[in-house]
Amino acid sequence: MGRTGVEVSALGFGCMRFPTKGGDSSRIDEAQAERMLLYAIEHGVNYLDTAWPYHGGRSEPFVGNVLERHGLRDRVFLATKMPMWEVKTGADLDRIFDEQRRRLRTDYVDFYLLHSLNKENWKRVEASGALEWLQRKKEEGAIRFIGFSFHDEISEFKRYVDALGEGWDFCQIQYNYMNEHEQAGTEGLNYAAERGLGVVVMEPLLGGYLAGRIPRLEPVWAQSGRSWSPVEWALRWLWNNPKISLVLSGMSTLEQVEENVRIASTEGGAPGNLSSGDLEVIVRVREVLESSKVIPCTSCNYCQPCPHDVEIPRIFKIYNDAEIFGNVGNARGAYRWIPEGHRASDCVACGECETKCPQQIEIIDWLKKAGELLEV
Repeated sequence: MGRTGVEVSALGFGCMRFPTKGGDSSRIDEAQAERMLLYAIEHGVNYLDTAWPYHGGRSEPFVGNVLERHGLRDRVFLATKMPMWEVKTGADLDRIFDEQRRRLRTDYVDFYLLHSLNKENWKRVEASGALEWLQRKKEEGAIRFIGFSFHDEISEFKRYVDALGEGWDFCQIQYNYMNEHEQAGTEGLNYAAERGLGVVVMEPLLGGYLAGRIPRLEPVWAQSGRSWSPVEWALRWLWNNPKISLVLSGMSTLEQVEENVRIASTEGGAPGNLSSGDLEVIVRVREVLESSKVIPCTSCNYCQPCPHDVEIPRIFKIYNDAEIFGNVGNARGAYRWIPEGHRASDCVACGECETKCPQQIEIIDWLKKAGELLEV
């Protein structure tokens, strides 16, 4: 993991998508989830990633209970995160962190992150003294390694990396073969790795979009001569890159755990596992999917900032994903993360964005269509 010298498993267990009961995302199916965790740990997974809000606050205590009951705390690295949106003052940092250690039944956290850094949350970091607090907790031994997870533009990512320089041990970014130019992207991955940070990848399957069988891709997969599933292609593409320290997967069934462990345990989990021909297959897959976009938005952000705070490029990406992958349910789930006041229905049709769009997109009409599809 970067300059830490610590060896982590190629596959990390993301603890935000445990199986649940009764359609309630906070009700973890503990029996099934425990079997999944134990199988993963028994087969070499040594990094568990949880957070304050996962499963309505129940992920941390569930993970802590399983590790304590089976005496496994010393066999794994625990990662959890400070929910910066909950931090109003410096006192909140200690209050939340102490509660997390109680939930996790541990005196220390191996990998601790500032959760979901973006422009708004960075203001809270600065106001609360969170960077100094992290360093102090590391000196005290309550935290072994400090990092952050990220959801914003590349310029912001570089700013956060530079803010603490060599003080950071690692970072966590969204990354997959369809997101090379989204958020931190390949540029951010390289920027962090070149500065000695470990890089943890989340959303390797783009929220599940890359896991399914998409009819228009079947000829491309078939021509590859490989028998790999779409999941294996996506994971291998990430593990092929030596700058990636670890890939997190939010697994929801034992079968998913078994498949991911199998892939990671073979040459698929090592850098250089793909041939030049394999990489060309991924290029063709990306081209096929990109050509399926219905809104020709390039996320250039010329339409931003919207005078009414509508997140136009983000909305269009979600809408395009629904069309590309044929999964409206996933798209609606992603759309719910857009705050009220920033959604398609908040457009007042002022038209300012359309005068700035290099692609001459009929933004007002497309926002109306996106709202009709996604706002349910």
